[in-house]
Amino acid sequence: MRNILLLSLGLCCAGLIHTPAFSQISPDPYVPCQEMPQLITTFNADYSALIRYYTPPANTRGFGRGGEGDREGGGFSQEKRARLETLYHDYLKKLEQIDFKSLPQECKVDYILFKRDLDEHLKVSAGEAAGYEKIKKWFPFSDSIYAVERLRRRGHQPDAAAVARNWSDDLSQIRQLKTRLKADSSLGMDEIYQAGLVINDLKRSIASVYNFYNGYDPLFTWWMPKPYKELDSMLTTYADAFKEKSKAFTPADNSGIVGKPAGREELLRQLKYEMIPYSPEELIDIANKEFAWCDGEMLKASREMGLGDNWKAALEKVKNTYVPAGQQPEMILRLFNESVDFLKKHDLITVPPLAEETFGMMMMSPERQLVNPFFLGGNDIIISYPTNTMNEDDKLMSMRGNNPHFSRATVHHELIAGHNLEFFSNERYRTYRNFDTPFWIEGWSLYWELLLWDLKFPHGPEDRIGMLFWHMHRCARIIFSLNYHLGKWTPQQCIDFLVDRVGHERANATGEVRRSFVDRYPPLYQLAYLTGGRQFYALKKELVDNGKMSYRQYHDAVMHLNTMPVEMIRAILTKQPLEKDFTTKWRFYDLGGVK
Repeated sequence: MRNILLLSLGLCCAGLIHTPAFSQISPDPYVPCQEMPQLITTFNADYSALIRYYTPPANTRGFGRGGEGDREGGGFSQEKRARLETLYHDYLKKLEQIDFKSLPQECKVDYILFKRDLDEHLKVSAGEAAGYEKIKKWFPFSDSIYAVERLRRRGHQPDAAAVARNWSDDLSQIRQLKTRLKADSSLGMDEIYQAGLVINDLKRSIASVYNFYNGYDPLFTWWMPKPYKELDSMLTTYADAFKEKSKAFTPADNSGIVGKPAGREELLRQLKYEMIPYSPEELIDIANKEFAWCDGEMLKASREMGLGDNWKAALEKVKNTYVPAGQQPEMILRLFNESVDFLKKHDLITVPPLAEETFGMMMMSPERQLVNPFFLGGNDIIISYPTNTMNEDDKLMSMRGNNPHFSRATVHHELIAGHNLEFFSNERYRTYRNFDTPFWIEGWSLYWELLLWDLKFPHGPEDRIGMLFWHMHRCARIIFSLNYHLGKWTPQQCIDFLVDRVGHERANATGEVRRSFVDRYPPLYQLAYLTGGRQFYALKKELVDNGKMSYRQYHDAVMHLNTMPVEMIRAILTKQPLEKDFTTKWRFYDLGGVK
């Protein structure tokens, strides 16, 4: 992995605190200690090597192997899972050999988080193995397919005639299994989902074998084209048969959105992992308190616009400020320049010239807008706006939902000092760290919406309504996502809540809910925006408002520490006592009030 430019915690901040407490430099100026960066770096390399080796190539002719998303969870060979489990146990043993108490604070944090992640890998792997046990009767042919792929990895010449017979037998077996599957009523959504992952991996495995030998091995080329094409096609129809079973779980709310509620126990487990010491019910209480504050501010803005207490009428007026089709990218650029100028004027954070220079722009496809009606950000900003293929109602809803006042609140979220600067910094500082969490990624970007509100970034009531709309949207995300995963709301109730309580366009609300629940979207992701933002805001109050750091020092320090749970950033910056068996305890939000 890449090295990290590090002088010390204080020296990494742009303001450079010249006091004895912040002036010590570790023996290696690029890392806070030697042990943990080295251990994490070698683990990441070993893990990537195993994923690359044990994952069938995704393409046709050997350029690259396992692609993005080929991680430890779900649907691949027991050989691969077992090998990864051995890796996790090996690194837990190596971690035990490190003297935790002798580590500097940053490396104690690395130790705690690295051990947490290794333990989580093993839990996930055990859960996937148990899940496979429930469906393996539907895949009695998988071992023989994986055996051929295992030989292919080392280039052994196959007995092509035998492989052809085996694959033809597999074809017949799957036909029989499909008939049994149609009459089976025992499969749940988890089993159906995992079966899809298994089939996808089997399709990649037979493609790996076929593409490796076909055209190069004469006997293989003679025997295998027809068995391969037939087996690949049959696996596709087998996957379709499992998908058909999922229709039995389609909610009767006519939304067409099929997901899998996580349940309260799983929510609590994941909250503990993410170091959020609140229950789902407490997080809903927090969201409702934030909502109450938004309601009051919405009324103030509505009255300033001459519309009294009819804040929905004020919201409608703001929505209709949309720019004509074709002019949205220029509007985004103007808002970007305004936000960066504001950051520089108030000396809030270091804005690297290269980051400011190199952000890109892309237009979002109509298909992607179905699940993300608003723009996205990172290295590029991906702009959501109508295309010629949309019907007139959808065009208008897209334009209204991406009006300049709404967008003013989110351009800095997606670019600088939000996601674009996050990505830029993560590739340059403490790059051995790999503790990705939406509470940092989304929380940091959301924090800037909270901070810039305090610093009077909105120009007038229309801008404030735009920012309040998004604040309400993030409150609503906590409420609807948790109620769904607690089994209390249907997807249609979530859509109606966004329309009625926040003022969303219905198509945009549907896209938001679809995005939240389909394809096993992480159940905590939507609540991570405002929750993580409030964590960063609470830490800002502790450090900046109390005069311990300037805005720029605080913000630069966060960017230079890289991704991790916000409680661990607090532990580093405020030197919290840490033990190997650390558990989350930072109650960052006062349930008695909003601010």
